[in-house]
Amino acid sequence: QVQLVESGGGLVQAGGSLRLSCAASGSILSISAMGWYRQAPGKQRELVAVITSGGSTNYADSVKGRFTISRDNAKNTVYLQMNSLKPEDTAVYYCNARKYLTNYWGQGTQVTVSS
Repeated sequence: QVQLVESGGGLVQAGGSLRLSCAASGSILSISAMGWYRQAPGKQRELVAVITSGGSTNYADSVKGRFTISRDNAKNTVYLQMNSLKPEDTAVYYCNARKYLTNYWGQGTQVTVSS
């Protein structure tokens, strides 16, 4: 089992920044990728950004150039730096870890961007 604990959400004005953190623990060997997803009210959960064990990254078009995903292997932690936030970025953000064919999820952290 993999446990994921997110932190760093909150309320910010449009144009502001936040950094989300996701600490992984438990059976973390062989995790192939970690990422962030978000779900706004009434919408489906969507991929925001992902980083593989090899360091490759991928972003949703809507956040390219504004968000940056990174990882600290020594701390088993993944970060999402979010800049130039927009009201449409408001959502619950979930950390995800993929290990073989299993997805693990954190509890989610609320990000609210006011206009």
